[in-house]
Formats: sequence, structure tokens, C-alpha cells
Amino acid sequence: MAGNSFGQLFRITTFGESHGGCVGVVIDGCPPGLKISEAEIQKDLDRRKPGQSAITTPRKEEDEIKIMSGVFEGKTTGTPILLLAYNNDIKPEDYQSMQNLFRPGHADYTYIKKYGIRDWHGSGRASARETLARVAAGAIAKKYLKEKIGIEFISFVESVGDIKTNIDFNKVSLKDVESNIVRCPDQKIAQQMIELIKKVRSEGDSIGGVIRGVIKNVPVGLGEPIFDKLSADLSKAMVSINAVKGFEIGSGFEGTKMRGSEHNDQFFSQQGKIKLKTNNAGGTLGGISTGETIYFRVAFKPVSTISQKQETVDKNGRQVSLEAAGRHDACVLPRAIPIVDAMAALVIIDHYLRHKAQNG
Repeated sequence: MAGNSFGQLFRITTFGESHGGCVGVVIDGCPPGLKISEAEIQKDLDRRKPGQSAITTPRKEEDEIKIMSGVFEGKTTGTPILLLAYNNDIKPEDYQSMQNLFRPGHADYTYIKKYGIRDWHGSGRASARETLARVAAGAIAKKYLKEKIGIEFISFVESVGDIKTNIDFNKVSLKDVESNIVRCPDQKIAQQMIELIKKVRSEGDSIGGVIRGVIKNVPVGLGEPIFDKLSADLSKAMVSINAVKGFEIGSGFEGTKMRGSEHNDQFFSQQGKIKLKTNNAGGTLGGISTGETIYFRVAFKPVSTISQKQETVDKNGRQVSLEAAGRHDACVLPRAIPIVDAMAALVIIDHYLRHKAQNG
């Protein structure tokens, strides 16, 4: 396996490069009968596309999605779905001077060592443009889960650099997230984040931060013991996103500072239903969903491409200086929100279908 596919029963395979002809995805295993349109998928892609605000890359791509197969008369047929978007605003010439260099923080060096060849046009397959395909597939997964069992995905920017919101994630709505260009539901903190990103951008630099992932109304019982724990698959899904360097679920690393007597989520009965008094576990126990809200944090590093002068080497090992060209985000977090939601949805729908297959 070449690592381009994800999922078991709801399985996606992505294809395409940053400055190639198109980017797309094949979805295999989507249940039949789901009403879906290009316009519905486009809504999520518009949240991810470049050039959408003053703090994102100026590259102009409409990311216009096309459904090429697997949908008939507006409904999924159960056969493979092919979605693709053509690249239009490509400028491979921006990377001409860097084709023989190893850019700091990028996959140039490792791709050459692994494959002996690399597409140097805007990072090729290693570019975050590949995530367009994930968001397109995730839009279908999100709609299915919303209609069937009412699951909602509400991720938001929790921190940029050392600026952080302490807002209660349980009270955040999608409308709150979309209320500003940085996608932080805390308006005062959001403005501070925006100013920081603008400052970093003016300095030719980049900055990272943390996205809080939230999944509501997940039923009890999703996830498989041992290697396919729901938490483990969520971790793999998030860490597979470009620029992600960390993942924690529930109390995460903060939980290491607690005693077992504090951390344990105690059970109680409410009108005949078993509930938990707290949710330090983050919505899973033993890797299986508890029915509580699943929440996690995803750490994104600063974007690797910056316009400041850096030292590096070329493919012959000679020391050279690099001043990167091209159009890039100073902070990837605002555009990464729909990617986090999409990957979460792809994990949940796969486990939901596996649970149904096993338990009826």
C-alpha cells in the first residue's frame, strides 16, 4: 500500500498534486440513497480554499468540485464516488529556483531519499492542497452522520502562538466559529490572533497554534478494541494532516497532573439512562465511544515556507541561501478547521458502518 487510502468500510483514496492538473478523491463504501449535491460539498471546500481572507494565502483557486461518478438523480448509488477539482491558479515558475534545494521544514529531502524523484512544483503531493480531497469526502460523511444520527462536528481555533481562548467548547456553535476570519469563537481573543498573524506575515515569518476538535451526539459503542480504538484512529487521522505535530484527547497531558480520584469519570443514572458526571476521558473508554462529547486538541507547527533568508543545502550537498517565493499562509489554522472536521467525520462514519455491520 502506498499510503494514499484511509478507512475500511468507508474508504477514501486521494490523488493529485499542488500544481498538477487536478486534485480529487475516490470514495468507496458510501451507503446508497444519500441525497448530496456539488453545492453542499462546495460549502465545506469554500471554508478551506485559499484567498478567502486577508490572513490567508493570496492564491486564487475556486476549488470548484465536480461529482464524476457514484451519484444518480441527486442520490448516492452505493458505487464508487469520484470527486475532483481542477487547479487553475498554478505558478510552477515560482519554484524554479528551488528545484535542487532542500527547503527547511519541507519534505523535499525525505521524498528524494524515498523515491529518488520529487515534484518540486509547490511541494507536489506533500502540499496541503491534497487536503481539498479529504474535505470533499468529509462533507459527504458529515451529511450522512448528521441525517442518520445527528452527529455534529464543531472545531475551532483555540490558540495562535501564545494567544489562547479559554471558551467553553461545549457552548460553541458553528455560527460562532464562522463569525470571524480566524475562526476563533471568542471575539476579543480572535482579534488579537488576527493582529498577531498580520504582524508575523509582515515580517516574512509564520506561526502555529492549536485547533480544538469537538464531536457532539456520538452514540455509545463506536470503536474497536486494541489497534482500532476510536481514539487511536482519530489520532492517526489528525496527525496525517500536513503541519500537525501533536494530538491529545480528553484531558490529554493536563490529565497527568491529576490523581485517579480526580480524573475518573463517575457514572450515574438519569431517567434510566447511564451518564457520566465528568468527561475527562474525552468521550471514549477503552477506545470505544461513551456517548459523551468527544473532544481533542490538534497542534499545528508554523508553516515551513517563509520569505526570510534561510541557510540550507542543495542536492549535491553544497551550502546555499534560500529566500522562498510562492504564495503561502502565515498561519494555516483558519483554513485547517474544515480539514480537522473532515478527518473526524471520516473516522466516525467508518466506525459507525463497522458497528452496524457487526451489531446490526
